[in-house]
Amino acid sequence: MSCCAPARGPGDKSAVAVSSVDLEPGVVTEAPRVRFAAARSFVGTSKAEIAGDGESPVRNVTLKPFSLDVHSVTNARFAAFVSATGYVTEAEQFGWSPVFRGLLDDQSAPPPSNTATPWWVMVDGSYWAAPEGPGSSIEARMDHPVVQVSWADARAFATWAGGRLPTEAEWEHAARGGLENPKFPWGDAEPDDETIFCNIWQGEFPHKNTQVDGFMGTCPVEAFAPNGAGLYGMAGNVWEWTGDTFRVRSLSREAKARNAHASDTQEKVLKGGSFLCHISYCYRYRIAARSALTAESSASNTGFRLAYDD
Repeated sequence: MSCCAPARGPGDKSAVAVSSVDLEPGVVTEAPRVRFAAARSFVGTSKAEIAGDGESPVRNVTLKPFSLDVHSVTNARFAAFVSATGYVTEAEQFGWSPVFRGLLDDQSAPPPSNTATPWWVMVDGSYWAAPEGPGSSIEARMDHPVVQVSWADARAFATWAGGRLPTEAEWEHAARGGLENPKFPWGDAEPDDETIFCNIWQGEFPHKNTQVDGFMGTCPVEAFAPNGAGLYGMAGNVWEWTGDTFRVRSLSREAKARNAHASDTQEKVLKGGSFLCHISYCYRYRIAARSALTAESSASNTGFRLAYDD
C-alpha cells in the first residue's frame, strides 16, 4: 500500500465559481538549479520491490538537456506566486484536503474518513497556507516544501515561473546524481530507524514515530545532505508531482485494468516518497519507486519541484 493520501475525483469539486487568473509565462521567480547535459539514461529497475507500481522493466531513454531545481518549491516561493497572481488552489476550491492525523493537535477528531487508512483525515479549510486546517500556519515553515497542492496547482506555478514539471525519466536521472544505478540518491546504504539519510518515518507506522530524524512532518528543503548532483530531498520529505500520466508497462490483465483506471481518473506519477514512508509499509523512497494520484488531489505530503528546458 501507499502512504499517499486518498484521491479526489472531479465530482467532489465545489460548484462555487472561482475567478480565473491570467498567469504571466515570461515572469520567472529564480531558484537554484542544476543543469544536466543531454544523455542516454534509463527509467525503472530490473529488481522491482513493488511490482504492481510498474517499477519494471527498465526502459532506455534519451534525454535532452534540462535543468532541475535543487530542492522542492518552498512555501515562501509559492506564497510569492499567489501574491503576484491571486491564484486559488484546488484545495481551496474543494474546501477541504487530506491531512495526516499525526499532525493534528487533537488526533482523536475528526473520525477516520476511510477505515482502510485511518491516519488520513479530510479537514475542512485545509490548503497550502493552512496545511492542517484553520488555525494552522506556515509562518515558521517558509523554508519547508509547499504541500496541499494539486497537479494543476503545480503546473500553474510552473507556467508563472517559466518552468515545467519534470518527466519521470528526468527525475530518476537527476536523482542518481552521477552514480551508475544506486537504489537511493546517496547510494545503496539502506536507511533504518537509527541510520538517517532523509526525512522518512522511524518506528511503527502509523502508531509511533520516534522522530530520530527530528521531524514528525515536513522538514526544511535543505535539512539533509544533497546527492552527487547537488539536489536536495530526492528521497523522503514530500512526494513530487511529475508531468507524466501513470502507466504500468505490462501486457498482463492486471496491468491493463490498472492503466484503464489511471486513464479514466487522470492519475499522474509522483516520485521520491515522503515523511510517511517506511520500509514496513510504503517502501517508495527508492529512486525507481513511484506512486499515482489523481490530478485534482492534494495532501500533507505532496509537493513538487520544477524542471526547465535548456
